[in-house]
Formats: sequence, C-alpha cells, structure tokens
Amino acid sequence: MPWRGPEEPGEMPTLGWLVLDWIIEYLAAPDRADYEPFIPTQEQAEFIVRYYELHPGTGKRRIRRGVLSRPRGWGKSPLLAAVACAEALGPVVPAGWDADGEPVGRPWSDVRTPLVQVAAVSEDQTQNTWAPLLEMLRVGPVIDEYPGLEPLDTFVNLPRGKIDQVTSSATSRKGNKGVFAVFDQTEEWTRSNGGVRLAQVMRSNAAKIGGTTLESPNAYIPGMGSVAEDTAAFAKAIADGRTREDGLLYDHREAPPETDPTDRESLVAGLRYAYGDSSDHEDGCVLHDPPCAPGWSPIDRLVGDFWDTSNDPQVMRSDFLNQITHATDSWISQPEWASVAAPETLVRSGEAVVLGFDGSRRRSRGVTDATALVGCRVSDGHLFLLGCWEQPDGPFGQDWEVPTVEVLAAVDDAFRDYKVVGMYADPARWEGHVASWEARYGRKLRVKSSGAHPIEWWMTGGRASLIVRALEKFHGAVVDSELTHDGSSVLTRHVLNARRRESRSGLQIAKEHPDSPRKIDAAVAAVLAWQCRVDALAKGLGKKQRGGRVVVLR
Repeated sequence: MPWRGPEEPGEMPTLGWLVLDWIIEYLAAPDRADYEPFIPTQEQAEFIVRYYELHPGTGKRRIRRGVLSRPRGWGKSPLLAAVACAEALGPVVPAGWDADGEPVGRPWSDVRTPLVQVAAVSEDQTQNTWAPLLEMLRVGPVIDEYPGLEPLDTFVNLPRGKIDQVTSSATSRKGNKGVFAVFDQTEEWTRSNGGVRLAQVMRSNAAKIGGTTLESPNAYIPGMGSVAEDTAAFAKAIADGRTREDGLLYDHREAPPETDPTDRESLVAGLRYAYGDSSDHEDGCVLHDPPCAPGWSPIDRLVGDFWDTSNDPQVMRSDFLNQITHATDSWISQPEWASVAAPETLVRSGEAVVLGFDGSRRRSRGVTDATALVGCRVSDGHLFLLGCWEQPDGPFGQDWEVPTVEVLAAVDDAFRDYKVVGMYADPARWEGHVASWEARYGRKLRVKSSGAHPIEWWMTGGRASLIVRALEKFHGAVVDSELTHDGSSVLTRHVLNARRRESRSGLQIAKEHPDSPRKIDAAVAAVLAWQCRVDALAKGLGKKQRGGRVVVLR
C-alpha cells in the first residue's frame, strides 16, 4: 500500500487505516473481468483517513457529515460503495485504544443491528452506488468471510442487519434509523422533488444513534436550493466561524477559475487538477510529490468533448471541471461574484458611505420578501451588508412579519456610525418610513435622488429605463472588478438568485418566479447603493484631486 504511512505527530487519531485495510482485504474492484481487490487511490485513501478521524480526548468519531465533490468519472461511486460496505460490516465504531495507544474499531453489529442506506431522489440515481456495491459483495472474499451475507438485487441481507436503497418519500423514513447513508448526486436534491426533506429526515435519524452520512455531489447550480448548495453554505458558515459545529468534512475540488476551455494547455491543466489521482495523463497526478501513476479518467477525450460544439459549455464546466457556475438565466455568475469578494476589507466608523434599501411587508401567500440594507464606501466602492431580514423556514416562519423596529434601528445606526452622504430606497410598501427618513436625514445628504424626494428611488413603475441603466452599471462594475463586497453569504445568495428578464427597455432582474422563496432583495439594495455611489462620484465626492488631495465629505 504505497499511500500508507505512520500518522504524523499532532495529527488526529483515525480509524481510517483500519477501514482501508478492511476494504482492501475483503472487497472486489467493480467492473473487472476477473477478481481484483479494490485498492483506493492515495487521494481516496486520504479522504477515508479524514472521514474516520476521532476526537483525541473522547475517542468518538469526529465527522458526522461528509461531502466528497468531484467531477463525473472521478470514481466517487465505487469509493462510496466501499465505504457503505465497511459501515455495514467493518471496524468503523470506536472501541478504545490498544496497548500502543492506537485506536481500535469494531463493527456496528457489536453495538446494534445496522441499517445502511443508499439514497437518491430516483431509482436510476441509486444505481450509481448500488451497482458497484453489489459487485464488491458478490465477487470479493467478503462473501465467504461473513456467513449469512446475501447481496440481492434490491437489498442486501447482512449476517445481522441490512443494506437498503431509499427512493421513497421522506415521511416514510422517519422510523428507519440508519447507521450510515450515502446521499447520491445531491446537486439534484431539491424541495420540489423531496430531496431536501429526505436529507433532513435521514440526517436526523443518523444523529439519534451516532450514525453518519456521506454526500457525493457534482458541482451544483447556485440558486436551485439543492442539498449540495445548502451543505456548501453550511461549510462556509463553519469556515467563517459563524457556527460552532465542526462535524462536517467538506471536500470539494474544482478546476481553477482562470481555466480557459478554448486553450488546450489551460484546459488540460484544469482537468488534471479537478481529476487528481484519477487523471490518465502520462505525467501522473498533480496532487502528490512524487506524482501518482496515471489513472483512468481520459483527459484527451474530455478535451475533445469540450471542443464539440454540440455540448453545452456550462454543463461541461460543471460536469468535468466541477466548477460551480450559474443557472442559464442568472444575472451574475458565481465566479464573477466570487472574483470581487474582499471579506478582509473593513469599513471603519466615520467613513463616507452611501446606503441602498429594499423593503417588504407580509404576504398573504407564499414567502414574504426580505428587507435589506446595504452600504457602499464612496472612496473605493466596497459593498457591505448592514442587515437582511428574511422569513425563517419551517414553523418559525409561520405568520412572520418584517421586524420594522429592528429595521428602523439599523438605518438609524448606519447614520450614526458612518458619514452617510446619500441613501436610495425603493419605497414600495415603506412609503411612510422613507418619508420619515427624508424628513430626518434629507437635509444632511450630499447626494439626493431628487429635490422633492432625496431618498425615494423607485425600482418599479414608469422608471424602466433608469432601472435598466442602474442594473447595467452594477453588472458592469462586477464584471470589470470596479467594486468589491464583504463576502456575506446572504448578499451572495441574493445576488446569485437574481434572474435576467427581458423588457422593452432592456434587461431587468427578478426572482425565478413570483412566489419563489429564493429572494433577491439584498441584490436590489446593493444596486441602489451602487447607483447612489455612482451619483456621488458624478458630484465629485470621494475623487482624488491634484496633489493627492481628497474632497472632504462634510
């Protein structure tokens, strides 16, 4: 086993080496004419080692949710099938330490009757993992070592327990507490097909008995609300320190954003990076030094597929570069927005800023639109989210209304903490409050929407040409890297949710459909803030003069 070596000092203890030994000893490699042991690549082995890490103090499994995101053809399905077999029969439950201080594992059957599940939103999807799983159990030494093991077409009887496929509704799964579950192709698990609910129920069932789940998505499309997208947002929250949860192993790798599919050298480099150890390039993998031997993923063939004009370039990026791009009608793509993120940038108290506001009220049906307040520093065009009030999911969102007092307080705080030189607000359903802001702050503003209404800036009605131009300016500023933003996950979500809509006056934006729960209000507030900043610059505010002098904003 060339990838195996002793644990380095300071590394987490893990059952991963025991699990790898078990997989190699007992499982057959699928899709072979004759029996061969299933031997994970070094990259795959590294994932297993991390997935089975233990808390040094308690000795319990550290990871409760795993995500392995790679391009199509990388080898996710056979690996996940092998992990499912190990969870069903192998030494995956911590059982203390041996005389040398190394972790010891035992099978689930020593603790409880194991139920292992392979889940997807369609029967065809479950076959991705189910087909290699059956081959591993029918051909490998495992069938002789474990009397009572019966790998049948639709389920597997274990000496004690069962491996099952899950394609039914989430409500029927509430009583089935699996010790382990594979979630296959979660980029396609959405609310409309029951995937989001299925994932929630199965995770809850696993948590009740100390079990785990493992997702295997390809690159998701932002704005679809898939399980893969929600999990990515959760991983970002962990990375940003916005939650104390640390039980997620999120392993997503995609080709660099600068990969150019029209340039062979660039495309080959991007594919080799995305495919890692499975790349069949003659120079081996690009992940390890020395490089691993060539794998099975045909890089030259994939280059040809990219250049086949009958293939959708966006689908090719998603499927084979594993790049998270955008919906076909997205206003701004994820790579475009990510390229101008500057989360380390701070806006200090007293700095000159402009504000953008988009409000909402309770709706009689559907999900209430969000209310958002966005700031933009005049000097450099850095956008930052000051507040976004959204209807919570589930029972907490029933009869929810925008907390008006909190919103008003946030606006007052912005005027107190910063030197606000302008504010544009869409007054729809907030006319009275916008009028109050105009009366209170209008005289102080250096940038005004109009003489009569310094803050009021309608995003609806007979102002289509003005709205189109404001949207064009914002989009151009993103594409040309003229602005930056604070990396807020909420602002990002709203911007990526926005969809292009053609009008007589030009391109406008909207939700995917009027009753969609995927809101864009923070994006609208950002557009208003940017338009206000453009008007501030037109008045000479924030521009450097000769000798480096800056116009003082008083």
